[in-house]
Order: sequence, then C-alpha cells, then structure tokens
Amino acid sequence: MMKKRKLGIIGGSGLYKMEGFKKSKWYEIKTPWGKPSDKVLIAKLDKEEICFIPRHSRGHKINPSNINFRANVDAFKQVGVTDIISVSAVGSLKESLEPGKFVIVDQFIDRTFSRVKTFFDEEIVAHVSMAKPTSPALSNCCVAALKKLKIEYKKGGTYIVMEGPQFSTLAESNLYRSWDADVIGMTNMPEAKLAREAEIRYCTVAMVTDYDCWHPDHDEVDVAMVIQTLQKNASNAQNMIKEVIKTFKNFSVDKDPANDCLDTAIITDPKLRTKKTVKKLKHIAGRVLNKR
Repeated sequence: MMKKRKLGIIGGSGLYKMEGFKKSKWYEIKTPWGKPSDKVLIAKLDKEEICFIPRHSRGHKINPSNINFRANVDAFKQVGVTDIISVSAVGSLKESLEPGKFVIVDQFIDRTFSRVKTFFDEEIVAHVSMAKPTSPALSNCCVAALKKLKIEYKKGGTYIVMEGPQFSTLAESNLYRSWDADVIGMTNMPEAKLAREAEIRYCTVAMVTDYDCWHPDHDEVDVAMVIQTLQKNASNAQNMIKEVIKTFKNFSVDKDPANDCLDTAIITDPKLRTKKTVKKLKHIAGRVLNKR
C-alpha cells in the first residue's frame, strides 16, 4: 500500500525561502548524522503541506563540499517526505541551454571526491541501483508546470556534478562538453544517491545561470553575473513549485525506481547487525531492517 505522499523542496542558490505559503514555521530537526543545512520549513499551500530546506542555509553560508547531505535527507524522512524536488543553479554546457532556461535532469555524472556518499558506511552494506536516478512522475509533473507557466525548459539532460567551490578550468569544461553533458553544478551528488537509499523519489530542476567558461563570449563566470540570473530564476522556481504542489499527486509513482529499492539492496547478514547501527538507520531503512 502506497503511503501518504508529501513533497519536500531542496532550494539551491537563490532559493532560500518560500513565499506565499500559509502556516509557515521553521522546525529544528535532530539527526544521527548531525545538523541539516538549516531548520526545516513546514508550510501549507491550500490543504497541501510541504517541507523545505535551503541547501546552503539561509544567507548562503555553506560551501557545496560542506553540505550535510545525509542530515538533510534524514530530516526530510523524519517529517514524512516521500518526494523531493531539488531546485539547483547550474552552468550550461550547450549553446541551446541559455541562461534562464530550466532543465529537467534525468542523468548525473558524479565527479565529486570529498563527500560521504552513503548512509550504509558502517557495518551494514547496501547497493542501490542508480541506473535511473530521477523520478519519471515528478519530472513529468515539473514539465507540466513549466509548460503552463510558459517557462523555457528542456526535458531530459545530464548534470555533471563537480566538487567546487571553484568554477571549471577551460580544459575541464571542454572535456565535459565532449561527454555530451548538458549542465554543470556542485550539489546534486551525493544528494540524489542518498535520496535513493532513503527510498525517497527525487527530481532535479536545474536552473541555468550562465554558460560555463567554454563559451568564447562568456569565458569567465563571475558571481555578479550568476546572481542577476538567479533572482529571475528563483521567482520562476517559486511559481513552478506552487503549480507542482497542486498537481504532483495526479502523477502515478507506482513503478518509480525509488519505491522499495532497499528490498534487494542490503547484502550484509542480518545476524551481524548491531542495535546501534539499526537505530542509526531507523529513519532511512527501518522499513527493511525491522522486518528481520
């Protein structure tokens, strides 16, 4: 039986709060993995309750490498989130993806190297599939919202996740273009991997802020240029999210790759698990670990 669905929004650069919602309140959530990026905002639009975390904290205080991705996902799981929409600022690797355009990402290439990428790093080992890392239903819902709002978008695309916080070298940018990647950013890994381990459906809406340095007319990315586009994108993202909240339950998730994926992922002999580790994973994997 499908449990009650609840939408969680992770706001990237430029999206630090949600406007126009009722009964908004920030809650401090404790997790076994430390502190989330910020308190969790729980708010209502009409009768639908949603949750929101600003990935870099309000005021943009957290470096991409220092985001506590595990705590963010665990906090969402604790408050009942079943579906995550990640709103992320990115650079473009293609001429056709100009600043201001939204990309509904369906693939990732993870080039990060200094982040913890799993909840299962002690005692219990799990291998979830990331072949299809995003939710088709959530992606289709976002596309419908963008269409309705007449916001320029591309459905489908590959997001290169780099470590940062520096922008790419020209050689790196050209390498990623040779791989036919579409956009580049610093934050959706390991976020997407952890959402999958938590059996939370995940969708990325990537908002293009600039051409990466490969472009001969835009050879240097600077923060001022990015912020200007961010402000417009953030307004469009808020409007898109409001549309998604109204309709996301209309899109069937019966065959979503995140559903029950831990059933076939955990390889460790149940007899070797300690109570301490099972307790630590109770929000993330309790459904499976408590069966045995």
